Amino acid sequence: MDLKEFDSLEIELPEIEYPEIELETDDIKLILTLKKDYSKIKDIENRKKEFIKDMKEFIDEFVANPEFDELMEYY
Repeated sequence: MDLKEFDSLEIELPEIEYPEIELETDDIKLILTLKKDYSKIKDIENRKKEFIKDMKEFIDEFVANPEFDELMEYY
């Protein structure tokens, strides 16, 4: 197969669908997309702890990002 034939090939890749959770308070509306499969953790209490740990790490990373400062300056 030469490069011209290769370029003409169309490959359809299935889109991965992640579950989403929408959370809303009076001040914030947040849509979480879960990319990690927490169901693999059989014990529900350990599953909750893992999710909370991941959320805390996510928030810490977000707050350390310059985009957080920009967001706070704008809003």
